[in-house]
Amino acid sequence: MENFGALGLLAVIIVLFFLFLYYVPVLLWFSARVSGVRTSLLQLILMRVRKVPPAAIVRALIVAHKAGLHDVKRDELEAHYLAGGHIEKVVNALVSASKANIDLTFQMATAIDLAGRDVFEAVQMSVNPKVIDTPPVAAVAKDGIQLITKARVTVRANIKQLVGGAGEETVLARVGEGIVSSIGSSSSHKAVLENPDSISKVVLGKGLDAGTAFEILSIDIADIDIGKNIGAELQIDQADADKNIAQAKAEERRAMAVAEEQEMKAKAQQARANVIQAEAEIPRAIADAFRNGNLGVMDYVKYRNVEADTSMRESIAKPPQTAYRAPKGKDKDDK
Repeated sequence: MENFGALGLLAVIIVLFFLFLYYVPVLLWFSARVSGVRTSLLQLILMRVRKVPPAAIVRALIVAHKAGLHDVKRDELEAHYLAGGHIEKVVNALVSASKANIDLTFQMATAIDLAGRDVFEAVQMSVNPKVIDTPPVAAVAKDGIQLITKARVTVRANIKQLVGGAGEETVLARVGEGIVSSIGSSSSHKAVLENPDSISKVVLGKGLDAGTAFEILSIDIADIDIGKNIGAELQIDQADADKNIAQAKAEERRAMAVAEEQEMKAKAQQARANVIQAEAEIPRAIADAFRNGNLGVMDYVKYRNVEADTSMRESIAKPPQTAYRAPKGKDKDDK
């Protein structure tokens, strides 16, 4: 039992010792003092209480002190950490900017970091420009030939525009728009193929990097391919459309003619029906005239003579009937 109690007491002492080292980072305080960073042990203990890692703050202070950045303060680093920033990236960016003679303050670096941009990568891009490959851009010259162009845009980070400035997508969109405008204003695709650098000059002269987080250094045309003959395709489509319109109008006229013909036939049938109905009334009218004494016998005889004469004239005007001829080899009786 005594051995068990001694082991338990020893375990408790070890746990308390590690808790003491956790909340009272003596070794970290000693490392800061040796590196020339002045900070008190009480402040390191209070960092633990405020949920701020003392090791990250002390390492950042040591790096800044060794790089000669004496304007970096402990309170500012703590505030930036509590705001959700990346202390290590901010300090490394300040050191790189200082070595490259880039004007970057601590407030600007923290603002860039809190804006969601990688401030250390931005400083590196400012020192070492980045090449962005544009996707294939299709444009049509005035002669109707399509050209598919690929360009390489060399950009450098603009530190002052990183907060609130547009990103790579905006730069690529503006470059693509400039390429389309330059090719579209060319008289022929051959002129573009002969002088592809004219596209770069026109696009660079538009100031496409305005309001962006980058500065465009150069735009180089990497490849130009000939695409479709858009002008010819448009003419073919227009011709097909005109043909369809003409066919539709012709069909409309034919339908109107058929309708008009049917209407005329209907009117002719109605007229014949009216004539037949009127002829059917003639005998009744003659009978009424006889009964009323309006028509005499001689008048009726004259009417019949006129009617017979008319029938004779109609029979004479008709073409003669063709006589039937028996086929060869057959008798007339077989007809």
